[in-house]
Amino acid sequence: MASYNMSQACILPQNYFGVSNAQMDSRIAEAKEKLGPRLVILGHHYQRDDVVKFAHYTGDSFKLSQLAAGHPEADYIVFCGVHFMAESADVLSEPHQRVILPDLAAGCSMADMADIDQLEQAWEELCSLFGDKPPVVPITYMNSSAAIKAFCGEHDGAVCTSANARAVFEWAWKRQEKILFLPDQHLGRNTGYQMGVPLEAMPVWDPYQELGGNAEDRIRAARVLLWKGHCSVHQRFLPQMVDQVRAKYPGINVMVHPECTWEVVQKADLSGSTEQIMKTVRESPAGSQWAIGTELHLVNRLAQESAEQGKRVISLEEHGCLCSTMFRIAPQHLLASLENLLEGRVINEIVVPENVKRWTRVALDRMLAIR
Repeated sequence: MASYNMSQACILPQNYFGVSNAQMDSRIAEAKEKLGPRLVILGHHYQRDDVVKFAHYTGDSFKLSQLAAGHPEADYIVFCGVHFMAESADVLSEPHQRVILPDLAAGCSMADMADIDQLEQAWEELCSLFGDKPPVVPITYMNSSAAIKAFCGEHDGAVCTSANARAVFEWAWKRQEKILFLPDQHLGRNTGYQMGVPLEAMPVWDPYQELGGNAEDRIRAARVLLWKGHCSVHQRFLPQMVDQVRAKYPGINVMVHPECTWEVVQKADLSGSTEQIMKTVRESPAGSQWAIGTELHLVNRLAQESAEQGKRVISLEEHGCLCSTMFRIAPQHLLASLENLLEGRVINEIVVPENVKRWTRVALDRMLAIR
């Protein structure tokens, strides 16, 4: 089952190549001004600088979708991010609003690791093991398709972000004894361990193997079943990088995203969501030093901002870890989206089917009700 339909998909015309940077900026700014309040441009923190500078709002995926929902006067929401983010914007937007992803090739490898057919098969196996109502609450990270979110909504589960995963875990355990967490095993493991769950009680569920590759007794003893998925960016940070950066910069603070591996999080001083990382660094005193384990574009912008305040911010990985799928959206894609809108054409629209949208909203509303 597809989680979205793509209408009027557009391959970037050749005339958008070879345009100078100055011309590109001028044309984007002009189109943005002409569309006025009918347009909201959203830019995720991991977007490249030459795109995100045109965004009305920057932030993480869910925050941006919520901000867009607060602008019902806008007819068009152009989401400079990846598929699952544009889907969430479509779910939360008004019926008349149309959501555009400037480049349909901008996906998320983590979200792609949780396929709805695989999840339905896994649930059938859990039902065979425990009965028609397994003692399991399905929880999905925001970085997942609308189809996965809808499944969780329909099966008494919820969505979580990296910032509220702990609260959602507490909510789930009040309802059932186990959590099926997907698609990011590392966020699930780091959250569970922080809450006192031993590693052996959090087996990995491999969707390509029967019972996820686990013996029945291991499944029965589990508190959290971790879907075998990960972020290709955050998994590149290694434990030895923490040792190396501390040796090179004595006294430096190491803060990483909880999508990093358990070993890296254990070595770091702090872990937190993108917004928490930014808040922590911004509130730190002048003269402080930070090695950050997250996507390079965010780290570079935070470094530039912090340098003006007398702070040092560097990437935990010497050369930085870049999200290649986020990087796919170039100024040319944004310009093509906006100029087509000026000519009355909506290209690269993301449309979530109504039945998927309904259950996705249920899962999101449950998350928002958790305190």
